[in-house]
Amino acid sequence: MAELVLSAFLTAVFEKLGSAALNQLTPFKEIHSELKKWERSLSLIRGVLNDASQKEVTSEAVKQWLISLQHLAYDIDDVLDGLATDAMCREFANESEPITRKVKKLIPTCCTGFSSSNSIHGKLSNITTKLQELVDEKNNLGLNVIDGVAKNKNRKYQTSLVDASSIVGRESDKKILLKKLLGDEPRKHNFSIVPIVGMGGIGKTTLARLLYDDKLVKEFFELKAWVCVSEEFDSFTISKIIFQCVGGENKEFADLNVLQVALRDKLMGKRFLLVLDDVWSEKIEDWETLVGPFLAAASRSKIIITTRKQQLLNKLGYGQPYNLNKLSHDDALSLFAQHALGVNNFDTHPQQRIVQKCDGLPLALRALGSLLRTKTDEEEWKELLNDEIWGLEDGGGIVPALRLSYQDLSACLKQLFAYCSLLPKGYMCKKGELILLWMAEGFFQKSTSNKSMERLGEEYFQQLLSRSFFQRVPHDESLFVMHDLMNDLATSVAGEFFIRLDIDTEKDVGKQALKKYRYMSFIREEYITFKKFKALGTTHSLRTFLAVPIVVRDSWHTFFLSNKVLADLLTELPLLRVLCLSKLEIDEVPESVGSLKHLRYLNVSRTNITYLPENVCNLNNLQTLIVSGCSQLTKLPDNFLKLKNLRHFDIQYTCLWNMMPLGSCELKSLRILSNIIVGGNNDFLISGLKNIKDLQGKIYIRELDKVQSARDTQEVNLSKKRVSELHVEWSDVFDDSRNDTLEKDVLNALKPHSDNLKDLEIVWYGGKVFPNWIGDPSFLRLTCISIRSCRNCTFLPPLGKLPSLKKLSIERMDEVKVIGSELLGTNPAFPSLEILSFHDMRRKERGGHNSVTNCNHLTSLRMLDMESCKNLEHCSCPKNIESLSIRWCASIKSVSFATEGGQKLKSLYIHNCNQLVEKVLTNTSMPMLEVARIIAWPDLKSIIGLTCFVHLKELEIQDCPSIESFPAPELPILTSLKHLKIRNCQSMDASFGYWPPSLCKLSIGGLKRPITEWGPQNFPTSLVELQLWGERAVYDVTSGSQLSHILPSSLTHLRLSGFKKLESLSKGLQSLTSLQHLEIWICPKMKRLADMLLPSLLHLEISGCPNLIEKTSKKGSYWPYLPYPLHPHRLKCAETIKLKSSQHQADTVTFHKLMLSQEVDGQNP
Repeated sequence: MAELVLSAFLTAVFEKLGSAALNQLTPFKEIHSELKKWERSLSLIRGVLNDASQKEVTSEAVKQWLISLQHLAYDIDDVLDGLATDAMCREFANESEPITRKVKKLIPTCCTGFSSSNSIHGKLSNITTKLQELVDEKNNLGLNVIDGVAKNKNRKYQTSLVDASSIVGRESDKKILLKKLLGDEPRKHNFSIVPIVGMGGIGKTTLARLLYDDKLVKEFFELKAWVCVSEEFDSFTISKIIFQCVGGENKEFADLNVLQVALRDKLMGKRFLLVLDDVWSEKIEDWETLVGPFLAAASRSKIIITTRKQQLLNKLGYGQPYNLNKLSHDDALSLFAQHALGVNNFDTHPQQRIVQKCDGLPLALRALGSLLRTKTDEEEWKELLNDEIWGLEDGGGIVPALRLSYQDLSACLKQLFAYCSLLPKGYMCKKGELILLWMAEGFFQKSTSNKSMERLGEEYFQQLLSRSFFQRVPHDESLFVMHDLMNDLATSVAGEFFIRLDIDTEKDVGKQALKKYRYMSFIREEYITFKKFKALGTTHSLRTFLAVPIVVRDSWHTFFLSNKVLADLLTELPLLRVLCLSKLEIDEVPESVGSLKHLRYLNVSRTNITYLPENVCNLNNLQTLIVSGCSQLTKLPDNFLKLKNLRHFDIQYTCLWNMMPLGSCELKSLRILSNIIVGGNNDFLISGLKNIKDLQGKIYIRELDKVQSARDTQEVNLSKKRVSELHVEWSDVFDDSRNDTLEKDVLNALKPHSDNLKDLEIVWYGGKVFPNWIGDPSFLRLTCISIRSCRNCTFLPPLGKLPSLKKLSIERMDEVKVIGSELLGTNPAFPSLEILSFHDMRRKERGGHNSVTNCNHLTSLRMLDMESCKNLEHCSCPKNIESLSIRWCASIKSVSFATEGGQKLKSLYIHNCNQLVEKVLTNTSMPMLEVARIIAWPDLKSIIGLTCFVHLKELEIQDCPSIESFPAPELPILTSLKHLKIRNCQSMDASFGYWPPSLCKLSIGGLKRPITEWGPQNFPTSLVELQLWGERAVYDVTSGSQLSHILPSSLTHLRLSGFKKLESLSKGLQSLTSLQHLEIWICPKMKRLADMLLPSLLHLEISGCPNLIEKTSKKGSYWPYLPYPLHPHRLKCAETIKLKSSQHQADTVTFHKLMLSQEVDGQNP
């Protein structure tokens, strides 16, 4: 799909050609003349793009013509952006020279992205020549001006007939929708709409067929009609098909009016069911043209609409349609088995992984299953598993089914969707992250309604979401994810302009291949060397250098980037618009960044930088600067206020919160300022916020205890601003200086606009009661609330009345004794609440029937998290609970589930609940459990059986001294278990020998039977990480040879910890030929390592082994074998060595930075 971005991209180019900044160049005749030639040529080319988009599918020549045109369009845009940037720089500088002199001064600077042998005139002339060649080639290819693109008519032939026996996994969906169809739903007319929304291939039509063919439906409705609408919403054709269905006649009608009168007569007083399948129209006018005859029908008539788009439903008042989700793993497995083998299930490994590849999409499961039915060789199945589904001939029907949705997008949306190919599969992002990137890339066209770029981005994202290109992440309203097959589609249409360097990418991308790419992302890995990007040094056209995921939510991971990448590579990429180095172990931003004059987006969040170079202030185009989480960053550049185009500045979790420069509120483009501090070193006044007219998004306000008058906060007038996230914070010191009345007035004056607020956090508030606006049901979009450490409050606000609240966190409310009706409000309370957590509620007394800890009435609740609730004795869980976590609740004795409760529980975490009785596990069925963590449960005596936990993926049992029996022989039944940890259960007497077939990581030790007495172990080949924990002193291991029987050759990671008598590893590890990571912790007598393994290690860490410190020093006997950076020929092998002399000593010697900075140049440090 080489045309994917051209139409939108050329629109942006035309805007720049006509911009005021470039018009300043008109006296310079040479430049003006060339730009006019470009405009004429591009106009001729633009008219034939629709024809080219159709012909490129069958004509390689047309496809290559489009690719060449796209590359040239990028070059044109780069030149125009350079000219406009320099003109803007002059404007900011307020220089008064005549315009001709300005242009002459401008020319040398805009050549910086080109080779020194070409002047700007030569570059312009070269582009003009190439454009003319493309115009001439256009004529030779026979490309013509046509309107629109051809429609796919295959969908027109979908019918209502269904084989119900072949449908899998839709019983619950059918049950819910049957209730809607047969019930008396709230309605405006005699009929109501039952909308079914989902991505292409998810099974909307199949579900509608099941409903249409149901016996109860047939009995309930007097008339039925089925119409496959597809892309073209033709009211005449639709009305005629309905007439034929309900009247059984094939009459001809002169016009729509005559037809609809006849149809109205047929429907008069009759209860009817109409299915409008695969509706694409978003126009309310189309619906209004069709709906007239339906008004005459009998009450409780229904119309089922299946669609990939939600806009029309929103306009009709159905903003909460039935969103059809992908199939569960078991249902997906069953459906695939039907089509692949003609059976209902199978258990072999390749098939399981193919099913995972389809990710619950019925269309993909049926297509691949049918394809594999002709392949009987297991190797052929494995080959298919390794192929991209988009490489298959026609993709088994999947490609056209999903590409149809793509083809229906506008040119701008196609461009935005293709950009998403840079995101890794499964990445859960916030829409704001993407919008800032899209904005930086210049994807947003100017709006005739003067909407801001942020607002346009929101609307574009909403369109992609409503068409199922994105899906909401369950239980978190703020996160979105792309289905894996949608990610594949994005990669397929992105062509040769976008590349994502995955960790597991096997292909070696050469210089010529990388030269053509304009947008590049790379997956973080522990060590990122210069070699990964070396080929990029030959191209100067890259616009995006993006570390992904953009936000790393696992804070304990570390990612080391070669200093050579920053020092040498960035200087070769002068056209960058986006630079994201987030969460990389770097300690400075290179000076070369200040010369990236096209740069709009700079993200160095969660790095170790201590300052920003002063020349960063020369980035006149910079729109987004993100330094959040840079805990060592203490100072901003002196000329920070020169960044006049800065719109988003994020300084969360930095030391800059009290060092904002004076005049920050005078940055007129600023929309989002993450941290606003009252007081601080520069005495920032909160009233200064009133000067930021377009303030929106996230607002963090700290040190509100310094506000002297509520009038200051009233001047901010947050109720007039589009604030979506509000975080307010006072001091953590609660003394006599606090004024609870003033603090209540301040919080009351900070009331935001109810139409926009989605997230609210209140910390260290000193008032005794909360203002009335907190809990006001008029905040219809408020989905997340966190209230922490408000130590004077005795009651919680009535949050139960908020209709959309999905996540509620209450923490350390010292004076709150009872949580009941004052929080719940009137029934039904918390209609949308999905996640509820209480932490550190020290004085909370035992709740009654209406207590929130009696959660049976919270029917939407999916996750319940209770930590350090001192007086909590009982917890009652609702039927649909999926995650339950109870930690450090010393008084809790029992946990109960509603009738049939526990059936959907996927995660169970119990930690340090000393009085909890064992029947929590024995009396509750948990067939869907995936993660179980049982830690420090002293009274737990046994795990009775594992056969019912077939979905279990992670199991941890630790510090349970009384547990005696564990059903180790049942472990092979757990085919999904990947991580297993059993540690410090001194009474457990279990015979291990056979293990789960998919086990990847095992952590074990501290059991009754010592490891030395274990028999031979049948570990699966999937086991790559093993952690062994020391035994009791009487049984302790002294030599590595005593462990050889438990060390499989598949290991890549090995950790030995707490073996107090272990002296030598010189024997026993010879078979570990794949070992890359070795960690030895708290083995005080350890003297010898396995010499032969040391050179091949990527990571060696020694802690609490004093005898090894001397041997691994520069003069030690192991020095020649260690892969130190002082040995250049070993640099490719060894990445890092950490040495700690004792368990409690913090000193760590780390060599990875030396290695990564010098790469393989052979230079000694």
